[in-house]
Amino acid sequence: MKTFVSVLGLASLVALAACDSKQENKVENAYENQADALDNQADNMEAMADNLSGNAENAAENAADMLENKADATREAGEKAADAVEKSEKAH
Repeated sequence: MKTFVSVLGLASLVALAACDSKQENKVENAYENQADALDNQADNMEAMADNLSGNAENAAENAADMLENKADATREAGEKAADAVEKSEKAH
């Protein structure tokens, strides 16, 4: 499911990229790359949690959830930053 959502999101970004400026894409891609790195850290933490038990497992799963939330927030911030670039370009 996560892969499907990622592919769907990537397809949406590709479709939108044709409408965006180079600077807007650069800003959004920087945030997206950071979010992807956070998602990878979360995946690693979840894999580690599978090998733990009890409180250690819960702590690792909670850390993975926090990383995923941070990745989502980073993507949202990237979209807002890209929108700000777009608005500033239209003002000129």
